[in-house]
Amino acid sequence: MTSTASYRQVADTIRESIRDGLYPRGSLLPNEDALAAELGVHRATINKALKILKAEGLVYVHMGVGTYVHQLPPLLRDAAVRHSRAHRERGGVRGALASEMAAHSYTLDSDHGVGPARPPAAVADVLGVDPDTDSVIVRGPRYMRAEDVPIQIVTSYIPRSIADGTLIAELDSGVGGISSRLAELGHAQADIVEDIEVRPPTPEEARFLRMTPDQRVFDIFHTGLTADGRAVKVNLYVMPTYQFKLRYRYPVDPE
Repeated sequence: MTSTASYRQVADTIRESIRDGLYPRGSLLPNEDALAAELGVHRATINKALKILKAEGLVYVHMGVGTYVHQLPPLLRDAAVRHSRAHRERGGVRGALASEMAAHSYTLDSDHGVGPARPPAAVADVLGVDPDTDSVIVRGPRYMRAEDVPIQIVTSYIPRSIADGTLIAELDSGVGGISSRLAELGHAQADIVEDIEVRPPTPEEARFLRMTPDQRVFDIFHTGLTADGRAVKVNLYVMPTYQFKLRYRYPVDPE
């Protein structure tokens, strides 16, 4: 590579080296001087190239140590299969994400609380509950990690008229998670609606997810509805865009 190569060309080269395994996931990159010598460019060019890769979430800086390749590759979130009972209960796990992480042999853990609370106005409107009283059971916010890497924040809201006195209101909701408990209570979800926005993380989200202000998150407002159209669950997901690939499959009416 010539010394006049643009920083975008250098970013492309480093990105390909990561994808080809020259710099494996979780590894420490050579320092900027070493990368500059290796690629035959100026250190300032390396610095600009790494800023691109940081914004993409492909690398991150561990202060005082250096720049690392992000440990986890993008994770597929396949909406066409992840809400099926077989998927969310596979191997005795506690829900769709746990099933997906188990398929990769990743260890999943989370920190969260459970209890009655007032829902945000938008959630209350969807669930048809009172926003001014403790009308829902809230699970979360759940700060979720895979292989000790923060991957998402999710908060679940279920009407107390459904959840009180059930495993939904307990820390361990059982095999299959709250979707399986809703089904057992006669509130099986027949339709899922997801409204998705892309936005910068809030300072609190950025701290947990180890993100920078110029990175972006998927903000997903997820509603589960029964066959008769009743909304029985709302999940609010916050996920780094670099960490997840979203896949949707749906039928199309014949023309």
